Amino acid sequence: MPQPTGGTVRPDSSLYLRVWRWHFYAGLICLPVLALMAITGALYLYKDEIDDLVYAALLKVEPSKQPPLAASVLIERAAAAVPGTPVRFIGPKATGRSAQVGLRTAQGMVSVYLDPVDGRVLGQLRDDLKLMEIAKQLHSMTMAGPVANHGVEIVAGWAIVLVVSGVFLWWPRRRSGGVMSVRGRPTQRLWWRDLHAVIGSVAAVAILFLAVTGMPWSAFWGRQFGQLTNDWGVGLPGYLWGKPASTPPLTSVGDTPWTMSAAKLPASTASASASARRSPTFGIDAAVNRFAGLGIPAGASIGLPVGPTGVFTAMSMPDDVTRQRVVHLDRYSGEVLADVGYRDYGAVGKAVEWGISLHTGRQFGGLNQLVMLAGCLSIVLLAVSAVVMWWKRRPQGRLGAPPRRDGDRAAFGAVAVAAALGLLYPLLGASIVVVLVLDAAVPDHWRARFGL
Repeated sequence: MPQPTGGTVRPDSSLYLRVWRWHFYAGLICLPVLALMAITGALYLYKDEIDDLVYAALLKVEPSKQPPLAASVLIERAAAAVPGTPVRFIGPKATGRSAQVGLRTAQGMVSVYLDPVDGRVLGQLRDDLKLMEIAKQLHSMTMAGPVANHGVEIVAGWAIVLVVSGVFLWWPRRRSGGVMSVRGRPTQRLWWRDLHAVIGSVAAVAILFLAVTGMPWSAFWGRQFGQLTNDWGVGLPGYLWGKPASTPPLTSVGDTPWTMSAAKLPASTASASASARRSPTFGIDAAVNRFAGLGIPAGASIGLPVGPTGVFTAMSMPDDVTRQRVVHLDRYSGEVLADVGYRDYGAVGKAVEWGISLHTGRQFGGLNQLVMLAGCLSIVLLAVSAVVMWWKRRPQGRLGAPPRRDGDRAAFGAVAVAAALGLLYPLLGASIVVVLVLDAAVPDHWRARFGL
């Protein structure tokens, strides 16, 4: 590490070396996964643009002045083309765009795309094989199972440790080199060290923001946090769901606002007559018109009723988070069972939804995408520069971790920060304890031999 010209914390001090050591191991634990998350996240920022490019033949049709066919007709044609149970309808969001019908089949959910004017089937895609769905599953590691999904939460926690410790190591301490300028040449370790420090200092806020705002969707912490916010009335107030609830969760309909991810679908009128159940007068065409009259924009996803107490559900997820809205209609009468939007969320729910919208690059259009893209690219560059500078400094055949000296004791401030992060994010706290135990258990002769 470069020597500062002064300051209270020297690069050879016990505190500096200990923080450097934790920064090194934090990077070792999370940088590979963090780089994968950054790459997949960068792709997902441009989900709509990539989909329009890759699936143009399915999503785009010849513009026509003719009105689209009724939703019921399009659903019938989709079901005729792909055997299954229709559970979702998405009308064309604009002229020149296709309609989409989602069917539950033996192979899973399948989307059938149709020309909304002539009803011609354009093609089909299994939902789990869509390019951006694969990117999303890789980003959260859900395709690798619940253990990997929980591991992503741990990685996000260690990313916070990386940022905090990295800023401490970068802090100028009355030096100029490696603070906002890069010294040396690309062949030298110093150049890579300075590049790593400068990129990290500039991108620290963006990386910290990405890590923190991604936590609400995490497997353990996100679920517990969501439950607490709802219980305390600062997420989704319980009174909004005064009607009886049906069995499936709201997430069964499709992508759901985080604040409402724990909600269940309300139930259609339990007292509806048997004859009405056999011959319901309120169908999908009436539901589409009702949703339009309520101000739901064209192209919103409409969940179709499943079972006798199922409901019609319109999910409007525009780029502007303040216009989020979910509306449920009774399948027999068309009565509005619930109409929930951003306006109804509690203070924490609103804050989280804003954070997620910024995280996914949706809230402020292209500028928002570029800022988040810069954060993602910074993570990849930090991972690459970390590997290169470690490779250049490591002794042959040794890990080359920052030295651990006998008698070193962590400063109270460092312990307090680690404890606070561990309490806030329990899986991170548990992993910190595991690392401390493993570090203490390594025999001295292993440290000497392998540079641990």
